[in-house]
Amino acid sequence: MNTFLQLNTIFLSMLMEAIPFVLVGVIISGFIQSFITEQWISRIMPKNRFLSSLFGCSVGLLFPSCECGIVPITRRLLNKGVPLNAGIAFMLTGPIVNPIVLFSTFVAFGNDWRVVAIRAGLAFAVALIASVSVAYFFPVLPLRENMSVRQVAAASDSVTPVKPSKRFIPRMGSVLTHAVDEFFSVGKYLVLGAFIAASMQTFIPTSSLLHIGNNPVTASLVMMTLAFVMSLCSEADAFIASSFRSTFSLGSISAFLVFGPMIDIKNTLMLLGTFRSKFVFVLIAIVGASTFAGSLIVGRLIG
Repeated sequence: MNTFLQLNTIFLSMLMEAIPFVLVGVIISGFIQSFITEQWISRIMPKNRFLSSLFGCSVGLLFPSCECGIVPITRRLLNKGVPLNAGIAFMLTGPIVNPIVLFSTFVAFGNDWRVVAIRAGLAFAVALIASVSVAYFFPVLPLRENMSVRQVAAASDSVTPVKPSKRFIPRMGSVLTHAVDEFFSVGKYLVLGAFIAASMQTFIPTSSLLHIGNNPVTASLVMMTLAFVMSLCSEADAFIASSFRSTFSLGSISAFLVFGPMIDIKNTLMLLGTFRSKFVFVLIAIVGASTFAGSLIVGRLIG
């Protein structure tokens, strides 16, 4: 009975801390969906490959978007003429470096700006490496061969059933519709992730976690695996990650905070439905290797 109460307390505390940030995030995402056009973004995109990757990494600072919906947005951007490297850079950094996620990270880790800086910096570096690399390996847009440009555009438009109107009130209705749909879409992953994290803290002996956490290599690998399996919303994953501070180093926690929003179960399935399998596997390998190496560097510098 005591074990169940402990599990219930940890689970509910994680949800109560995370839900306000998810609500704010989906509302802002709804505004972006209804008021910002992909054509406008494509017009201001630099032509140079490296500069466009830098631009793609930086766009996420202004465009809050959960990783649950970032793949369809990226697909629309690519079909509006955005270069592959810039689109991938935005797809990888958007769910991490936006203000909502960074502020939730700041709150989750007890107002520690150091964790925020590490998360944003590592995400920026990993996305830059991955975006430039995939552009080199895939000079041709690697969309699935069985999807024409028209089909891809239609599939992208179908993600949001309400088309933006030029009038303000219909647009606000579209904002609310998008926000509600995204909240229920990401909410189930948040609940599942919080339950898994609470279960681990309740049932897994602390000595086992401490043994794993003492080795920086295995600790980072374990935290990356957890991030992939839990598939948490990036607007709430910092609260889950902060619960591991007593058993894992900041280096391995940074791997959790960066790898999960970039690559998890749900967006891997969406990637496979949009891009060729070879591209998806190469992208996952580059992101995984870069995140792992970066987490070890963070651990070495902090330690």
